[in-house]
Amino acid sequence: MSRMPYQLPFPQGVANEIVVDAVVPEDERVWVPQMENVWFRPLCLNTVQGYWVNLLRVRKSGVLSRHRHPAPVHGVVLRGAWHYLEHDWKAKEGSYVFEPPGETHTLVVPENVPEMITLFHITGAMIYVDPFGHQTGYEDVFTKIDMCRAHYTASGLGAEYVDQFIR
Repeated sequence: MSRMPYQLPFPQGVANEIVVDAVVPEDERVWVPQMENVWFRPLCLNTVQGYWVNLLRVRKSGVLSRHRHPAPVHGVVLRGAWHYLEHDWKAKEGSYVFEPPGETHTLVVPENVPEMITLFHITGAMIYVDPFGHQTGYEDVFTKIDMCRAHYTASGLGAEYVDQFIR
């Protein structure tokens, strides 16, 4: 019986799974440009609970962004390293990082890192701020979806390509 699949129906309205075979894709078109030498690769874009899971790929050193999180963030560094100006720890390959709600920080990729890839699970929004906390922009699951649709249309994958990641 241990190898018998579950025999009862799933609850009504349960969403389909998302299975991504090539988390780090060979097709460069899957990476959505965010700024020069910075891309993200969506894995899950949850519009009901307001979170997204993506890979962030950076191929430049220096300050990437300063931002605030009103909700928790989880990250796992797959390649390279990064740190925050506001803390003395370094996130390196294999590191797990939990960022509590209310955290504001400035992400930096060190000079000796040619490529950084980190899996992030972000709830709510990222609010971009200047050094004094004044808002300069924001991202949420809906702006991420819009960025994906525009990029996938322009890249030839088609606007609907992003639909496989939306729940």
